[in-house]
Formats: sequence, C-alpha cells, structure tokens
Amino acid sequence: MEALRSIVFALLLFPAVIGAFVWCVVLLGKILSVALPGRRPDWRYSLLRWGAWMAGAAALILYLLGAGSVAMSVNESSQGADSTPAQECRDDYSMDRLRGQRGSYFPLGFDCVLDDGGTGPSTNAYFWLNTSVAVSALTAFGLVITMGGISEHRARVALRKPLVTTADNPPDSDTCS
Repeated sequence: MEALRSIVFALLLFPAVIGAFVWCVVLLGKILSVALPGRRPDWRYSLLRWGAWMAGAAALILYLLGAGSVAMSVNESSQGADSTPAQECRDDYSMDRLRGQRGSYFPLGFDCVLDDGGTGPSTNAYFWLNTSVAVSALTAFGLVITMGGISEHRARVALRKPLVTTADNPPDSDTCS
C-alpha cells in the first residue's frame, strides 16, 4: 500500500510541476506575440480559444498539484514511528484532541480528525487551491461559451439573418419560432 501511495504521488505531482513551468513559458510567449506587431487579422478569436485552453490547463495543473500534495501528506503521515497524527495537525491542534487525519481528493484537502468526530483543516492552502481550480475551470467554460456566441453571431451576419424577429421583420419560413 505504501508503494502505491508513492507511485500516486509521483504520477500526480511531478508532471504537474513540469506542466506548470511549460504553462508559464507558453503564457509569456503568447503575451509577447499579442503585444508585438504583425498579428493575424482574427487574433481576438484566436486569443479567446487559446485562453480557454490555457484556463483549462491551469485548472488541471492546479488540481494535479493539489492531489500530489494530498498524496504526499497521506504518505508522510502513514510512515514511521512518529508519523500519526500528522505534523500539520500537531501544529494546529492539541495532541489530546487529535484522533487521526484524512486526505480528500475531491475537494482537495488534508483534514485532522478530532476527538468529537469533527474535522479541522490542516492548512488553509487547500481552500485557496480549490478556489483557484474552480475559478480556472469556470473561466475556461465562460470563454468557450463566449466563443460559441461569437461564432453564432458571425454565422448570422454571414447569412444576413436578423438576430431579433419583430412584426416588421418576421422570421424566415425555414426557422422555427
């Protein structure tokens, strides 16, 4: 079981660290390409599509970093003579109140189990990490919705169909109302 935890840690954390570095380099390159002259004519739509992919990648990278951190905390708290309760829990709660710890991958967290059956967070970092993952994912989703709206608008303009039907401007016979 301990070997499996180490493998999960390596599979989650190390690729995410490399991905975070690559993400930052790609972001810097895109900022330079937008700031310098010689952009493509459709650079705004291309930038929306790129931003959606990058926000989705950021959500995935942040989640993998957090999951790797949870796996590392679980692994450290289950090995050695003085590993339970976890050091993070000992720093925040008195030893007579602690009964153990629990890792969670959705939402990300490493909680300390208390004697009354309740739990307490070992650190506030997981709150910020979960918030960052959610904001990045929602940003990616919002950009995809915006791209769909722009594509729909372009298609309507190309076909010269009205966006709003009124008494003066009835819908075509091939559209449903």
